[in-house]
Parts: sequence; structure tokens; C-alpha cells
Amino acid sequence: METTVPERGTGGRAAPVPRRPGRSPALSSGITKAAARIAAFAVCQAALVAGAGLLITGPARGLWPMTAEDAAVEALEDARTATLDTASSVASALGDTATVVGITLLVCLGLVLVPRLPRWREAVFLAVGVSLQSAVFVLITASVDRTRPDVERMDASPPTSSYTSGHTGAATALYAGLAVLVLSRVRAPWRRPLAAVLLLLPLLVGLARLYRGMHHPTDVAGGLANGALSLFVVGRALLPGHSWVGRPPADALGIAVAAAEQRPAPARRQATVIVNPTVTDEATREQLRLVLAQHGYRDTPFVDTTAQDPGGGQTAGALRAGAELIVVCGGDGTVRAVADALAGTGVPLVLVPSGTGNLLARNLGLPLGPADALAAGLTGEPRALDLGRIEGDGFPAVHFTAMAGAGLDAAMLEETSDRAKSALGWPAYVLAGAKGLRAPRMRLTVTLDGGPELRRTARMVLIANIGTVQAGAAPVPDARPDDGLLDLAVFDPRGAGGWLRAAGVLLRGGGRGRGAKGPGANGTGPGASGRETTAASRTADSARGPVEFHTFRRAELSFARPQPREVDGDPVGPGLRLAAEVRPGALTVLMPAGER
Repeated sequence: METTVPERGTGGRAAPVPRRPGRSPALSSGITKAAARIAAFAVCQAALVAGAGLLITGPARGLWPMTAEDAAVEALEDARTATLDTASSVASALGDTATVVGITLLVCLGLVLVPRLPRWREAVFLAVGVSLQSAVFVLITASVDRTRPDVERMDASPPTSSYTSGHTGAATALYAGLAVLVLSRVRAPWRRPLAAVLLLLPLLVGLARLYRGMHHPTDVAGGLANGALSLFVVGRALLPGHSWVGRPPADALGIAVAAAEQRPAPARRQATVIVNPTVTDEATREQLRLVLAQHGYRDTPFVDTTAQDPGGGQTAGALRAGAELIVVCGGDGTVRAVADALAGTGVPLVLVPSGTGNLLARNLGLPLGPADALAAGLTGEPRALDLGRIEGDGFPAVHFTAMAGAGLDAAMLEETSDRAKSALGWPAYVLAGAKGLRAPRMRLTVTLDGGPELRRTARMVLIANIGTVQAGAAPVPDARPDDGLLDLAVFDPRGAGGWLRAAGVLLRGGGRGRGAKGPGANGTGPGASGRETTAASRTADSARGPVEFHTFRRAELSFARPQPREVDGDPVGPGLRLAAEVRPGALTVLMPAGER
């Protein structure tokens, strides 16, 4: 049974408290309800379109316009020319199964990979709309038995009923679905002409199927109706702004506050949320507000970062205003800027990953869903993490949470334009990396903790506070954010064999082993372990493997020529020097209880 408590500010009206304390129905994704509604309306859709087909082939077959259909198809047969034959073949191919499936897959991948904030809901809308049309089409053809027109057919006749036109239905679901996304998500002036062209394509496919003798006009009309109804049903269930979407109830905030009042908890800190608006949409903000309210944080200010100030200034302002807890909602660059401002203050941080990399959150094993991550942090325990402090010629000293480096990785980041990232997504970095391979190897001198100079050549060097990156790759596998040390990886693969061995380090996470952890310890490639003496570190390049590891508390790197450099994924310009040192326990992060 649910209990009720008076809701503040509502004249004593009772707001239901969820059975599970701290869990609001507003945080439900609505997937279950949406799926149930889609299924229910799909049955109605199939019954409606199939019923129309049974009517056409039954009681209404002697009525107009059914009586004029054969004549219309025969007229198109008489009008055939070589040019129209070719044009109709191209138009018909737009509705082929392979074409529709291929375009749907590519568009869905693009919606997920290309934007900074993946368009999951739009991708699911398109994929489910096309799939629903196909499923209903199969049910209809099994229910309505209609022979194809008695004319010369230009394509092989599939073993399905002529009613409905599967090509037309699939084309309607795909191209009209794309038109919906263009009109609702694109703001460019060409969006309306593009949507008009997309809406025209299903009509051309239907006309081509008639011309080629594959369907009657009412078969094409049935295909258009099936595709359009599929989009209507799925769009109402999934797209934002429509009544079927799983929206929070009107009294969601009251439910969250009531749940917080029922849960025993310590006194709340004054909190501020630092938000990167380019990767955090309004729906995510609303969920975060509800989670904060559930845990007793009412009217918490949300402060947006800007291109000029990615988070440091906003965090400093929040601290001056008395903030005792900072929540950061953004990607690695935003986390770095906020952590830089919090370094050494002792003010705890809650990580809400919203970017594409989210490296620190991944390495800490935090939830990657924004609402789950915030809830885990607000109920978590403080944990002291290390920060790296890095400086060089041309940029001031800053802190980093994940990695900094020079060479190939920095060149990839520096040479990838915003336009390329918007158009291609992460593959744009791969193209930039291929270009960077043509650059000569860097020559550098490394000094670790005041020891002897190490002279090296390299494609890139990484200074790491964490070990793994996206897709489970581990360029610095033994790096840990709480061991009081930083790690240095020197990548210098030579030839195909060297690149394969370097790839093995990345994919297998092979390193020197935990026993090697310590200032000046290093490894010399996959599987290397144990400490090496300083003298051993001065072996010739040819004797070392493609990847060399060291640990240190302070490192000085000097380059023979200016090299591109980056800090936590942000280019800082080319230069001749990097100096890095660890700041043990400089950042306090709230982690789920039991996480170590």
C-alpha cells in the first residue's frame, strides 16, 4: 500500500510516496508503457488495414474505384518506354528490403554516433517505425489473398498477396519518418524542401510499382496507410512532446519531496550543479532536479558552462557563494575544469557523466546514466582521488583528472575540426590520426623524480591518472587515480609488428604488472613486469618494446621540436616542454558505498 503525506505548498493535498523510498515514478523511462501502447495500437492498425483489404476483395470489389483499377494498370502498361522503365526501376529500388534496411541502419547509427548528445529516442523511433510496418505487412498479406494485376509484370512476383504494397509501405515508414525527424530536429532553412522531397519518395515508389504491373492502386494506397499509421503510432509513443511519451506525473516534484521527507538522512549541504548545456538536454535536467529533490536538495541552482568558461569560473563562483557540494554534469573537459577549481578545497564532487568519453567515471565504475549517477553520488561516501598538475611553455599550470599527452593523440584532437566531428562523429579522429602518422617521430628527453635523463623517440607520450579509455582499451593499464602516482607511457611502435604489439597492449591491458608500481618503475612492452633500475632505463631504442611504462611523482618532458599537446582531451597548443606532478588526494568525489 502507498502512504501519503501532506505536500508543502499545495494546501495540505496529499502526495503519494513510492513504495521504494527515494524512487520516484518520474524517473521511469516509460519504455514499458510505450511498448504496451505500440503493441495495442499495432493490433488495431493491422485489423483496420486488413479489414479494408477484405472489403476491397469482398463486398466492395464490384464498386468504383475497384472496378477501374485494372484499366488504370493496363493504361500504364501501354505507356511504357525505355526511359520510364529505367526511372521506375530506380524508384522501385528505393523501397526494396535491402535499401530500406540499409538506410535505416545507417541513419540510426548516425543519430547515435554523430551528435554530441546521442539521439537515442529518434533512432528508436525510425527503427521501430520501419519494423512495425514490416510486421503488420506480414499479418495483412497472410489475411488478405489478392492476386496481382493481369498485365506483364516487370519484376519477379514475390509469394505474397498483392495487398498491400510492401515496397510502398516500407518507403513510407522510412522516408516519411526521415521527414518527421528533419522537420522536428533541423533548424536550417532547407529543412522544408528536404522534407518535401522525402515525402515525395513513397509516392514515387508507389507509382513505380503500379507502372511495373506489381500492384493495383488500392494496394499502393494500403501500403501508404500502413506506413503512415506505423509512424503515427510509434511517434506518439516515443517522440518528445507527444502525449504518449512516458512523462513525469504533474505532481512528480511533490512525490520526490515527500519521499525525501520520509527518508532519514543527515543534514543537506548547500549544492550547486555545473552543467555543460551542449551535452545535457532539458529532459536530463528535469530528471536531475527530481533526484536532487528526492534526496532533500530543493531549489538547487543549475549553472551553465560557456565556450569561454568551461566550468572553472562557475565552480569558483559557487564556492564563494557558500556551496558545500558541487555536481558536475558534462564530459571530460567539463569535469577537468570543475576539478581544477575544486583541487585542494575538500569540497566534495558528484560526477554525472554526460559526454562521449566520461573517462574518470568509467574508471571509477560509476553508473553512466545521469539520474543513476547522481543518486549514487548523493548517497555515497567521500573518496580522495589524485589529480595531475601539468604546465608547459605557452599555457599555465592546470589540473587534469584523466590523461595529458603529446604527439599523435594530441595531433588527432588538434586537427579534427568541429565540422568534421559533427559530420562524422568519432571516425573523424581516426582520419586525423592517419594523417598524423606521416609526421616524423618526436625526440624527447624525460626526467623522472630528479633522476637521470632518458632520451627517447616516440609517436606519442601519455601522462595518465587513469588506465582505460573507450571500448575497454587500456593504453596505460596500471594507472590508478588513488595511488599517489602518475604513469607515463611512451609509444614508439616500428613497422607492422610493432603496431600489432602496441595494439595488443591497448586491447589486452598488458602492462608491467602491479608489482612495478612505484617512482621510476617502467616496463618495456606487453607483459613486461617488475622494477627496472635507472641504468636499465637507458637501454638503446632498439632493445625496448613498442610501449614503455614509467611511474613517477614529478616528470619533466622536453621535445626537440614543438609538439602538439593536450590535457584531458583539450588541445593546449604545440610546445617544447611539459612538466607534470601528482597531487595525492586533491579531489574528493562522492562514490557509491562499498566502491573502492
